[in-house]
Amino acid sequence: MEYKFTTENFNAEVLESDVPVLVDFYADWCVPCKMMAPIVEEVAGSYEGKVKVGKCNIEENMDIAQKYRVMHIPTFIIFKDGQAVETSVGALSKAELEKKLQGIIK
Repeated sequence: MEYKFTTENFNAEVLESDVPVLVDFYADWCVPCKMMAPIVEEVAGSYEGKVKVGKCNIEENMDIAQKYRVMHIPTFIIFKDGQAVETSVGALSKAELEKKLQGIIK
């Protein structure tokens, strides 16, 4: 299942999560973000129960994007125990994204 992270639920769903969280920072107009959407959706299904995977629209949640210094999209940040532990900027292959997650959930 893919989550939608917003200013209202970010603390509860991401920072207070008892499993690692992958946040895809995106915008609706971003072509690379659109290319990543099916990959992110696949990863969400593959890692259900191990990693919470979701999206955060930077235009609707600018405060979160600013707090984590998201300057380019797509940006992927993996959170564990309330901390940002891995950041990747730009489109990734499914294998690259999974490799980053596997390094965190060991």
